Amino acid sequence: MSNALFLSALLLACLALLFWGFRVLPGERWQMLATLPLRRLTDGRWQGINLTWYGLLTANAYLAAVAVLVLLLGTVGVPLASILAATAALLLACVPASRLVARLVEGKAHTFTVGGAVFVGLLIAPWLLAGVNRLPWLSPLPVFPALAAIAVAYAFGEGLGRLACISFGCCYGKPLAQCGGRAQKLFRRRHFVFFGATKKIAYADGLEGVGVVPVQGLTAVLYCLVGVAGTALFLNGAFNAAFVLATCVTQGWRVYSETLRADYRGVGRISAYQLMALAALPYALAIALFHPAAGSAVVPELHRGFALFGQPFLPIFLQGLWLVLFIHTGRSSVTGATLSFHVHHDRI
Repeated sequence: MSNALFLSALLLACLALLFWGFRVLPGERWQMLATLPLRRLTDGRWQGINLTWYGLLTANAYLAAVAVLVLLLGTVGVPLASILAATAALLLACVPASRLVARLVEGKAHTFTVGGAVFVGLLIAPWLLAGVNRLPWLSPLPVFPALAAIAVAYAFGEGLGRLACISFGCCYGKPLAQCGGRAQKLFRRRHFVFFGATKKIAYADGLEGVGVVPVQGLTAVLYCLVGVAGTALFLNGAFNAAFVLATCVTQGWRVYSETLRADYRGVGRISAYQLMALAALPYALAIALFHPAAGSAVVPELHRGFALFGQPFLPIFLQGLWLVLFIHTGRSSVTGATLSFHVHHDRI
């Protein structure tokens, strides 16, 4: 497959998925995926636990990001074992950080923050890769192509992951009525309206049925476009440019997009997440300018990346990763359910 054909297919797939999500996910139907009965109550009903579309879509987004990471690193000849070791190490740090940072910043024990997890990941990624390269039983990864691949994969992961936010009604934008005339005109026909009393936008700010700035959608489109552009640069061997583009655009947009949001982001006019993103920009530029491996001459070949997906262990790893992430993010601790069961006697 040629690079142009692959990039076109990747772009179309992302846009089709986003278009579907923007149309249906704000609806009430698309928050709860399933409910499992846990304990029988004294009145004969059952207490249940909700499994959410947020968890499924988040797990899907992580899976897409890991698949992109495997593909890109495969194009520069990195063995699968080294890729999966680095991926597992990064996820073991970032996934718990998404909840820990939210607890520290927002004082909430039952929420996640992608921004905090990304900041932690960016800080530790160069050192984590250096540590993985010291393991004697693994082939070393080319550090700067690996950093570029991680940045591009992150852009896809968060872009597609914003569908999860639309489903749960979190990370929502300001009501159009609170925006200036230009913003109202721009989003008059392109806003989100969320329905469902259990969506966060409803119980946290009472904005059910209110037109709001589609900040999740803007983020999703921008990040997926950046992911496709970063992939194109990576496949042309421009690792430095791919890393800088993916990191600076995503973190720069995070700084600005927080001004469009209405959900609680911690105290202060400038949120902790904005400060993290601002700090990430010079840090990323410093890595790009001064990292000794920035001038790597390795030539990516797309067919080598696709060849890794023929190895039998990769589907097992990806399925296991998806299941762990779905269990971690899909069990809703802020909503509850009560179930009752009965027999259709006319069908006996």
